[in-house]
Amino acid sequence: MITLYGIKTCDTCRKARKALDAQGTAYRYHDLREDGLDGERLDRFIDQAGLQALLNTRSTTWRALDAAAQQAAKQDAASARELMLAQPTLLKRPLLDSGERLIVGFKGSEYASLTD
Repeated sequence: MITLYGIKTCDTCRKARKALDAQGTAYRYHDLREDGLDGERLDRFIDQAGLQALLNTRSTTWRALDAAAQQAAKQDAASARELMLAQPTLLKRPLLDSGERLIVGFKGSEYASLTD
């Protein structure tokens, strides 16, 4: 089963959900803010996409961090991982996990190629 990770208030996550609904793709929605994120799942995401691809340095959550925390996250993978576990809104979103691949962000053409 495909899982879409996101936040209900995120416009890009809404676009992703609309695209999946329009093409009739079955999926489960996981709200990062409400449902949280566990270390094992985050480690799998990091292995698949890479830390830099996942860390959203343009988010309001990132901008609210102090400069020392931002610097630590940029220089140390363990610090970045811990920050993302504590504040899952630091993940770029949506994240679409098909079981075989992970798509970071909304890419309509990649979503269109999904099959159940």
